Amino acid sequence: MDEEKKVMFHEMELDDRILQAISQLAWPHPTLIQETAIPLLLEGKDVLIRARTGSGKTAAFAIPVIQKILNLKITSTHQCIRALILSPSKELCGQITSVIGDLTLKCSREIRCIDISSSGDMHIQKSILSDKPDIVVATPSRALAHLKAKNMRLKEDLSVLVVDEADLVFSFGYEDEIKELLSYLPKIYQAVLASATLSDDVLSLKKIVLRNPVTLKLEEPELAPSSQLQHYHLFAEEDDKAAILYALLKLNLIRGKSIIFVRTVDRCYKLKLYLEQFKIGSCVLNSELPAAVRCLSVDQFNKGRYQIIVASDEKALEKPDGGLLPAGEWGKGKKMKQKSKRKKDKESGVSRGIDFQHVSNVINFDFPLDVSSYVHRAGRTARGNNQGSVLSFVSIREKPLMNAVEEHLSKGFNGEKVMQKYEFALEEVEGFRYRSRDAWRAVTRIAVREARLKEIKQELLNCKKLQGYFEENPSDLAALRRDKALHTVRLQPQLAHVPEYLLPAALRSDEPEPEAEQTPEPTKKRKQKHTANFGSVKRHKYQARQSDPLRSFALKNLKKATPAGDT
Repeated sequence: MDEEKKVMFHEMELDDRILQAISQLAWPHPTLIQETAIPLLLEGKDVLIRARTGSGKTAAFAIPVIQKILNLKITSTHQCIRALILSPSKELCGQITSVIGDLTLKCSREIRCIDISSSGDMHIQKSILSDKPDIVVATPSRALAHLKAKNMRLKEDLSVLVVDEADLVFSFGYEDEIKELLSYLPKIYQAVLASATLSDDVLSLKKIVLRNPVTLKLEEPELAPSSQLQHYHLFAEEDDKAAILYALLKLNLIRGKSIIFVRTVDRCYKLKLYLEQFKIGSCVLNSELPAAVRCLSVDQFNKGRYQIIVASDEKALEKPDGGLLPAGEWGKGKKMKQKSKRKKDKESGVSRGIDFQHVSNVINFDFPLDVSSYVHRAGRTARGNNQGSVLSFVSIREKPLMNAVEEHLSKGFNGEKVMQKYEFALEEVEGFRYRSRDAWRAVTRIAVREARLKEIKQELLNCKKLQGYFEENPSDLAALRRDKALHTVRLQPQLAHVPEYLLPAALRSDEPEPEAEQTPEPTKKRKQKHTANFGSVKRHKYQARQSDPLRSFALKNLKKATPAGDT
């Protein structure tokens, strides 16, 4: 019955060229947010769109923008910029431009869209803007810079302003830019705010941008339903997380493309170097990488060159303690970490704003610091109609964070328990621990630093601006190429292979049944001592001492000697 009532794209009075592009994209029908928002925007109303990540918000505002520009071109006598789309991250700007490019495939001569979010040469972008493209996509700071430089003028002709991921605009530090940017816009224009949440920042932005808006707050969970997205948790301490991840990946218990989230940029590289020792390839994504490198990493991941991407949670980097201490406790007898001197790109978003395609798994190696971060991380998978899962490693310190997430998610699912315990017999892969421990320790701070330097050198070699310099100074280029890392992780080829004895009993192929029955009694008893979870290193050392008679001075199954004469 619901399918019969659904409004289709061809019933929305859209231009045939847009309908042809939608048909080529193979979109069978509008999503709920598109079905609701597109007609309102076509009527010219200001709209505040609130819908979960992956619900089709981009197309919900892009289609009406394109339709409005096509309508205006019928009567317009001059070429001008009709729409300005703002987004807090460069990656999302690229994604929006790509979607608009797909939707204008059949009318590319009539509508041009450019992305000026990259921190390239202003003069080059000025020449592009001088042609007055119909749609400009930018970050707030970049758009304001061009407006101040008078590279683009919006005062007379702008018809539509869109602010995507509105709840991140203030948190990325764009509040002042947005307020100043509004002074360069005409008095009358249509405005759209799109956001995954209705936070206080969004409501503040709503007051200064929208006029008598229609608020679309769809009655749907923030994340996909449990039939489409499964949430799992696994209790593990710091020294066990790496061993568990290694076992899960090598035993193919995690299949498909995966995004692994960690708390800091250094841990990105540490985990990447750790996985490399076992011939598990991955790429890194964080705010310190140049925008071109980040976009290349996402593109390679989407095309299947890498199955694993390791991303840092940028929100944690804003807090001096990694986010584990309440704000009021910073500096109260606790040593605060020094603020990082490394240059970060504030216009970068990882857990938000990047369209990772066909992601099967999100793995929280470090549990997110708040509910919002969990929702946005989980939103990277189970997009559209695809299936997905989220696996979170939870330490004792992170358990309160998990409880808060569980409580929040259950509200959207009628009080049902959302996060399930990941059922996995960890004692079966105890042998992986010993390999893992050595590999994890091998990734030192110096090795992480050298890995970062390697990426900087590669960026220098690929930089187009330096090509002329290297042509004039070939000795510098040769020196840069000869420069080798001093302290790297030593790769051992044998670690790529998992020997038979490390495999769990259920996965061993050629182990005969009789030998299993003839296992010596002491070995059986030792196996029974393993608990369901990986324990701490101290507990294992204690168990080893207890089982060693030369250390514990306790002998089992020893009969007491009978004194002479007692017969």
